[in-house]
Amino acid sequence: MSSTKTPKPRIVYQEFGNSDPVEATQRPSEELPANQHKLKVEASRKGRKGKTVTVVSGFQVSPETLQTLLKQLKAQCGAGGTIKDNEIEIQGDHKQKLVEILTNLGYKVKSSGG
Repeated sequence: MSSTKTPKPRIVYQEFGNSDPVEATQRPSEELPANQHKLKVEASRKGRKGKTVTVVSGFQVSPETLQTLLKQLKAQCGAGGTIKDNEIEIQGDHKQKLVEILTNLGYKVKSSGG
């Protein structure tokens, strides 16, 4: 006779807390409206082998909102980009263009660097 029961995952060691790791890894993020952000836009070449990248930092939004904003900024600049450490990086020097776009979207933006 074979049993069709699925085996329960065997926990070898558990110090404390819930055995469901999903709850522990999800952080509640407080999403601020656009006019309460203090964003900083700067062009950077550090650690990028001489390539210029425009970095927008200071966001306090959910990853989904950041992803949609990244897609919009990439399309308007005509360049590639990514999200790293809750910052948006756009390839190339698009500092002035990003300041204008983000200001029109309602964000408080400061240009940093030379």
